[in-house]
Amino acid sequence: MIFRLILGCAVLALGGCGPQVSVQAPSKSNLSVDILRLKEGQQPPQSDGACWAKDTTPAVIETTTEQIIVTPEQRDAAGKVTTPAAYQTKTHQRLLQDHEEVWFRAPCPQDMTVNFVATLQRALKARGYYLAPVTGVMDATTTEAVRRFQAERGLDSPELSLSAAKELGIIATDIAKL
Repeated sequence: MIFRLILGCAVLALGGCGPQVSVQAPSKSNLSVDILRLKEGQQPPQSDGACWAKDTTPAVIETTTEQIIVTPEQRDAAGKVTTPAAYQTKTHQRLLQDHEEVWFRAPCPQDMTVNFVATLQRALKARGYYLAPVTGVMDATTTEAVRRFQAERGLDSPELSLSAAKELGIIATDIAKL
């Protein structure tokens, strides 16, 4: 028993003698740079092998609520409140950003096979976004996991982007871009 304790202390002491290596988690990519904002009715440029997905971003509305005095309080000669003030609640909404149609590169429909979707589900599961069983079906649970993964990276869409698929490691990354 004492030997194990001494051996453990020696291992800990020697462990600090080697070179110190800093380990960092991979950074999250910014998927918003891949978004194309086009005028209504326009489509992205078509090229061989390039597939696009479109989504509509929600409008951003700010709601403010304020209390407005309707009748002020009444006080007697001694300054004591005889009638409390009456207030009315007013709510105002203001459009900060209108909804818009956005386009981004996406895996082509023929690539969205059962095996590909199963691989997507496993990749999302490994990162804690997908908690259901791996089925290979692009169901609501899978698209919600895709949306949450992408939303943290600037693309709030349930449609899988090509850049997100590359970050997940399920589509080859262009060596030239590394």
